[in-house]
Amino acid sequence: MLTVRVDVHPAAIDEARAAYAWYAERNENAANEFMAEVDRAVGLIAANPDRWPAYRFGTRRILLRRFPFSLIFRHDKEAVTVFAVTHSRRRPAYWRDRL
Repeated sequence: MLTVRVDVHPAAIDEARAAYAWYAERNENAANEFMAEVDRAVGLIAANPDRWPAYRFGTRRILLRRFPFSLIFRHDKEAVTVFAVTHSRRRPAYWRDRL
């Protein structure tokens, strides 16, 4: 199966780490499952980035299973860039300046 390169914005990495830390304070297994779900979502995006629905400002979004987070990304000819790992109920579109 062909996959595209996935680049992750540094702020999105920070967001994933912060969410991991939050879960880890409460339950190490949940934290590990969260990161596994982020990794699964990145793999799905790499395999077929146009599968996910259009979102805001020319981006697409994949919702994580079991966690109230989504990955916001954009696909161009060269690669996919993940701009945010965002909580579904907080600060909508705060990541717009990263585009």
